[in-house]
Amino acid sequence: MALSHTHTHTHKKIGSETHSALLVKRFKRAFSSSVSQRVSGSFSFSFGSGLEMGRQGQRWPVWILLLGLSVCVSGITREELFPFGRNAGDRALDEGSDETQEISLQKPVTFYSGQFSQIYINTNGFVGLEKPAGESEYLGNMPAGFGMIAALQGDLDTSDGEGKVFFRQDSSPALLQQAADHINRAFPEDDVVNPISAVVVTWVDVASHRAESRGDGPEPSGRRNTFQLVIASLETQSYAILLYPREAMQFQSTSSYTMHAGFSKGQDKYFSSKQAPYYRITDDTEASVRNLAEQTNSGKRGVWVYEIGTFPHFTDIAPGEVPELPLDSHQFQTPRKHSHQHPVYPDVQQENLDGVYDRPEHPPPIQVQTVQYRPERPAVVEIENEDNIEVDVFTYNSGDCGGQKCSKFGECSSFQSGRCCQCKPGYYGNGVQCVPDGIPQRMNGKVSGRVVVGNSQVPVDFASNDLHSYVVVNDGRAYVAISAIPPIVGFSLQPLSSVGGIIGWAFALQQPGFKNGFSIIGGVFRRQAEVTFQPGGERLTISQEFKGIDEHDHLMVDTRLEGKIPEVPQGATVQIEPYTEIYQYSTNLITASSTREYVINLQDQSTQSRSFKFRETITFEGCQHDEVVRALPSTQMLSVDQVFVMYDRGEELLRYAMTNKIGDVNGGQTEENPCFTGRHGCDTNAVCRPGQGNQFTCECAAGFTGDGRACNDIDECRETPQICGPNAICNNQPGTFRCECQEGFQFASDGQTCVEVQRPVDPCRIGTHDCDVPERARCSYIGGSSYICTCLPGFMGDGRSCQDINECQVNQCHENAVCFNTPGSFTCQCNPGFYGDGFHCSTEYEKTRCQLHRESVLGAGPRGPRPVPGQYVPTCDAQGEYDPMQCHASAGQCWCVDRNGLEISGTRTGPGRFPECPGHDVPRPIGPTPDPNISPLPPGSHILFAQSGKIEYIPLEGHNLKKNEAKTALHLPEKVVIGIAYDCVEKMVYWTDISTPAISRASLQGGEPVHIIKSDLSSPEGIAIDHLGRNVFWTDSMKDRIEVSSLDGSQRRVLINTDLVNPRAILTDPTNGYIYWADWNRDAPKIEMAYMDGTNRRVLAKDGLGLPNGLTYDPQTSLLCWADAGTHKVECMNPQQGSRRQLMEGIRYPFGLTTDGRNLYYTDWTRGAVVVVDRHARREVDEFQPQKRTRLYGITTAHAHCPSGQNYCSSNNGGCTHFCLATPAGRSCRCPDNAVGLGCVEREGWN
Repeated sequence: MALSHTHTHTHKKIGSETHSALLVKRFKRAFSSSVSQRVSGSFSFSFGSGLEMGRQGQRWPVWILLLGLSVCVSGITREELFPFGRNAGDRALDEGSDETQEISLQKPVTFYSGQFSQIYINTNGFVGLEKPAGESEYLGNMPAGFGMIAALQGDLDTSDGEGKVFFRQDSSPALLQQAADHINRAFPEDDVVNPISAVVVTWVDVASHRAESRGDGPEPSGRRNTFQLVIASLETQSYAILLYPREAMQFQSTSSYTMHAGFSKGQDKYFSSKQAPYYRITDDTEASVRNLAEQTNSGKRGVWVYEIGTFPHFTDIAPGEVPELPLDSHQFQTPRKHSHQHPVYPDVQQENLDGVYDRPEHPPPIQVQTVQYRPERPAVVEIENEDNIEVDVFTYNSGDCGGQKCSKFGECSSFQSGRCCQCKPGYYGNGVQCVPDGIPQRMNGKVSGRVVVGNSQVPVDFASNDLHSYVVVNDGRAYVAISAIPPIVGFSLQPLSSVGGIIGWAFALQQPGFKNGFSIIGGVFRRQAEVTFQPGGERLTISQEFKGIDEHDHLMVDTRLEGKIPEVPQGATVQIEPYTEIYQYSTNLITASSTREYVINLQDQSTQSRSFKFRETITFEGCQHDEVVRALPSTQMLSVDQVFVMYDRGEELLRYAMTNKIGDVNGGQTEENPCFTGRHGCDTNAVCRPGQGNQFTCECAAGFTGDGRACNDIDECRETPQICGPNAICNNQPGTFRCECQEGFQFASDGQTCVEVQRPVDPCRIGTHDCDVPERARCSYIGGSSYICTCLPGFMGDGRSCQDINECQVNQCHENAVCFNTPGSFTCQCNPGFYGDGFHCSTEYEKTRCQLHRESVLGAGPRGPRPVPGQYVPTCDAQGEYDPMQCHASAGQCWCVDRNGLEISGTRTGPGRFPECPGHDVPRPIGPTPDPNISPLPPGSHILFAQSGKIEYIPLEGHNLKKNEAKTALHLPEKVVIGIAYDCVEKMVYWTDISTPAISRASLQGGEPVHIIKSDLSSPEGIAIDHLGRNVFWTDSMKDRIEVSSLDGSQRRVLINTDLVNPRAILTDPTNGYIYWADWNRDAPKIEMAYMDGTNRRVLAKDGLGLPNGLTYDPQTSLLCWADAGTHKVECMNPQQGSRRQLMEGIRYPFGLTTDGRNLYYTDWTRGAVVVVDRHARREVDEFQPQKRTRLYGITTAHAHCPSGQNYCSSNNGGCTHFCLATPAGRSCRCPDNAVGLGCVEREGWN
């Protein structure tokens, strides 16, 4: 599905930019990280700790956007600039040719991932984020060596008094609205942006410092430029609006340099003198400068809008998404909705009827134009027979092909000596495993082993550390991250980029006539590598087993490291030089070797140069008949450059990035087609198709649609609702879809058709077992056709034959009593003259509880026992025990009691009626009995919500409520249920009750409610389940604390008990190890998060909140949403990025909130209803009002299946003795608060 950032930007290439931020978003989602990157030379990257959210929203076709903007074909005029000059309240920069003015900002500007409270206005057409260097260091250079926003940077001059540079800070409503209009027009599919502050800088009639030596001939006197920069900011976000009036742009060069526009972060603090990310709007040509006034990315010629920073996490500069119409054109073609065509992009200087364009010497900015569409290969997943759909992209054709089973997207090809699998057009691989052309690829796995660092005598052990990798295949960029690496070894592992660099070889950018690893051998192979370090001779062995592609389309790998590595001092960074490797291919074997050089940058600014030798062998099972593979060169060279490594001590993450190309051992052409260099500007989900010379086209990959520059996921499930057939559920995925059988159905032997599950017969229920008779044995069903026979208490045997135990042989009665053996039991009877129960006998008669109770009520007086008028007097049977039926004479009511005289709930009758009460000598039935208060849930997913005295459910069908099938799942008379949570593993519902108070649970398959926590509670409200660690979390708004317990309540621990006032909603993210909660403290409401062990607590939101009641988290999109009864809004944010946006406003009084797919569901006190909100449409789409109109409280989703994901506590309780509480990088072993004498061991991390 299509992914999105805080804003759903479809990043298009401007100038020499070739990197789409959509790549970054998908990379971050796969890695729980954030990436920022630059192009045009080198790039850098950084990882955060969060998951990037996804959104299944649809984009408007480009032609619709263009049609709506047809009124904007004229360029901006000088009069349409933001107000400037003395009358607007501006200050003026001193006159001169290189003047700088520092400004202290009232509201900080966010640039990349930093926030700046001072900026520097300069004559030379830019704003610095730090004090500018001398102009000799930056004129003609882009990027600059310091933080810069270049509106139009050049050698400018205002010393003649005619030119001026005006600037001001402005928060007036009119100006902020003008800025918002430009931003919202540029990003039409994003949330509406409302800036809270702005900086306006205007260069008015500025001249070149010296006469231009370039341009359209000699410079006439009086040639001037006027342009404007507006930096509009929110609390944690900033935008740059650049305005270039056509008639006021009169020169493009100063001195001997072409002027430049763009953004530069400056020097990267992580890589010493390495250039940090930058973004060029123009290139080195004057044509690109002229285009600033002629083109746009915001729907208005001459106006350019960019998102330039988000705090604290940032991906990449995001350009506006509305390129405008070609000059003097109002004619539009309306493509069909399901067109499998893509536009080709003519050169901006000269149109080419071949549908391709020649790359000029310096790439110009790309303008999206209405062009002729030409039929190409369909950009959808091809299904040979829609009645024969495979569930998994990587399922196999049933036929055998030379001993191989071909991929669904492969076919069996005949060669002279036999048959082999080959991928179909539009896919690549070895035929057994095929992936679509152009789709970014991911690799997941575990790293284990033992490594000795330097002279240490103690090895460092690894145990299932996570490895994640991501490759943008259409330009060969690979990213790798390994988690939970302790600092003692993390810094020293920096030189070993080859641990994850194998995926770079597997998906390297292919030069003509050469193939990357996956194209030749697929994803199943073994790799053995040996690293020998110089000059110390330390050796490390890397063993990797690649297991193919899993159901999530990720390549799987297990890695083991064994050996010794030289020490890299802690705090040092490593710079790896570009290198090449020669791969030699033979039957089922590939070998390679290289020498790697790297530089260690120490904290004292000194450096050390080192190297190591690297040798590897790759073994695989190929098809010996494949003539296509045999025709490939037997030697190929992998070229690796732009290698960056970093160890993050705080996150304990090891990160690598590199660019990979596979080609000729003798090098390549000096001028290559952009498809082979990666500098093509195609979308990350697109294929670059080379043409003649430097010509190429961009084509969206299978499963995506668009023009190749911007590709959006095709939602096959929405477009063809019955694509999966009957009794199946369609789940859209990026570039494809998957079919799953509904609850109660399973795939038939063909792997495609969903057939009803033949539920196993319970032999115990129908009596076909061979256990002894029920009076002596119990039959216990354990699933399938299996059962266990066990003898009842009082009997002995194997369950199939049971004999009575004569308990009287072991005298258990009182010495003054006689023992009588009975089947399965025995009785004791006191001897004559003695009184008692046979276990205790005495000469004095002991009254029973009932007799004592009766006497206490009747009392004693001079005229004998007499009851108080109107008081209930119990009746006792002949043995002095409570009569099973008790009656109140004056009230005329009767009821049943248990052996202790306690009333049995629900048995009281009115005058003239008598209940049926079982005798106390009737044995209780053995085994569970259905509770009449519980209605088992039918198969499928459901919405559960709490109402006074009961929990109800509404079945889900896709995104819709099946309201006519809503029922009560659980009757809880006289209870006030506040929060509810569902355990997807055991199909149980948990709830908090403030009337008792208590925390309870019940199986929704049938079973009695059970209290798990009854003590030390005051007002338990929010509740959440960790289905992986098997724990339950809750908030108590009177005790002001957050606690955790095991699901049965046997262990319990207070996690947080400070700085809480009214905590209510709480939820868990077990896969990533977080808990989230809301505190509706009226004086200071807030939403917070922490690790699941209660550590690393931080506030996510506190401003603009009222009464945040409901809270929900979608693990698929990493989106945290809340419903606020004070502000009457629903808002969402990505917890790891801090970005926040409003989803809905004007709601009434929300209480609980949950999510399922694209929809949010909340309970509303005022409306007495469950309300459905479509997150993508940002509007209410349905509601359900139960028959009993009372206040609705908690709400949750009971999914048919547990969400995918694991954590360190999923297996063997994480090795913990008691509590295993997940954290982002591992787990914490914690003891219950009452762990005295339990032998509990507390541990951190994964040791």
